[in-house]
Amino acid sequence: MNQGLRVAGVVFVAALLQVTIVSSLDVFGGTADLLLVTLVSIGLIRGSAVGAAAGFGGGLLVDAATLGTLGANALLLTIAGYWAGRYGETTGRDRAHAPLLAVGVITIGFAVAGFALYFMLGEDVSARHALFDTLLPALVLNLALTLPVHAVCRALIPGSDAPRAREVEFGV
Repeated sequence: MNQGLRVAGVVFVAALLQVTIVSSLDVFGGTADLLLVTLVSIGLIRGSAVGAAAGFGGGLLVDAATLGTLGANALLLTIAGYWAGRYGETTGRDRAHAPLLAVGVITIGFAVAGFALYFMLGEDVSARHALFDTLLPALVLNLALTLPVHAVCRALIPGSDAPRAREVEFGV
């Protein structure tokens, strides 16, 4: 099967599960973001271009399915997939802690960027609710999902054949 179709299928299933089941499960005031965790895993495995494209597609699916502000999640998830891919291309692909670190940092960045975006769009958002009440439970839930989701993504999506980006060396 084509690798692009595998990525699209995984993103479609994750977006569908996020919209129908996961987003309605409120645990300690927060909800997990299965799609975000899946996109971070895809970015780590396949790189920044695939991560960004998967983020855009998944975000657009969620925006259309929830009838939210069209493009808001697509923008945020595109950036999340890109940065996960860049981390995987430069330093994190072979490290065991890479998925947990990437999901933790990107979950926090996603919450802050989401609050800023919706605030700039003029929508009613509460900084306390978005950044304090729900962020810690969502972070814990996303980290709990990380290793199983990453294992499934690694099994379904083969790794990138692209050469690893070289680190910058300063010559004397």
